[in-house]
Amino acid sequence: MVNIQWYPGHMNKARNQLEDKMSLIDVIVEVLDARIPQSSRNPMIEKLVGDKPHLIILNKADLADPVMTKRWQKKFTTKGKYVMALDSLHNTNMQILVKMIKKAAANKINKLTQKGAISPVIRVAIAGIPNCGKSTIINRLVGRNVTQVGNKPGVTKGQNWLKTTENIQVLDTPGILWPKFEDQTVGLKLAALGAIKDTVFSADDVALFVLSKLRKHYLNGLSKFARTPKTEIERINDTDLLLALTEEYGMRNDYDRFSMYLLQRLRKGKVGRITLDRI
Repeated sequence: MVNIQWYPGHMNKARNQLEDKMSLIDVIVEVLDARIPQSSRNPMIEKLVGDKPHLIILNKADLADPVMTKRWQKKFTTKGKYVMALDSLHNTNMQILVKMIKKAAANKINKLTQKGAISPVIRVAIAGIPNCGKSTIINRLVGRNVTQVGNKPGVTKGQNWLKTTENIQVLDTPGILWPKFEDQTVGLKLAALGAIKDTVFSADDVALFVLSKLRKHYLNGLSKFARTPKTEIERINDTDLLLALTEEYGMRNDYDRFSMYLLQRLRKGKVGRITLDRI
């Protein structure tokens, strides 16, 4: 099993800054990648939440297996936790999210209202792993592009308070991973879907892992992408399949190049709607 780790210094700094601001936070909004709901949960964020209202967003739901997304929603919904699936890239209307935030903060709003506050402000921290769509969600909430958006990890580096038109103040935080992945399949899944810098891992290792998962759970989609009958895919092993696809896509024996191409297509949903974390 390959060993993938990525925890640059700015992530440790961001984690410490978030911890320092927790006393100001009314609701924690944790953004997960709906295709890897469990693997994209940062255990450090879970510890910081404590007994605060906790909203979990399964983002990029348009790219995930809808059946699995419903199962993960049900699994994550417990006392004190609110869960919703979201396609923040294409959904410009954030009213459902706003209502969910206010529902989570209902006790705080009631206490402030009883003390005479009119339209009390709710402070929300939006946190999650790199490249899970936090910045897009924040831009939708604020109503303009106030944070830089990119399809690679590490775009957001600082923390800023941002105002919305809904009496909600949002703390934008950089994507944070954790120092060590105890289960290396977690690292492989994070790498496959773009949460880890591409220069940190070997693309062919991750591509072989992806092919094994697609073969097991999404054979129809893999067959269509591979332009190869399912019976032929089932007949050969993952390594031979990778080499065959490299040739099929006109890259001769440059399987490193094809491996990165496969990951890029996977991330954009061109291999179908998939969920790598299974229930």
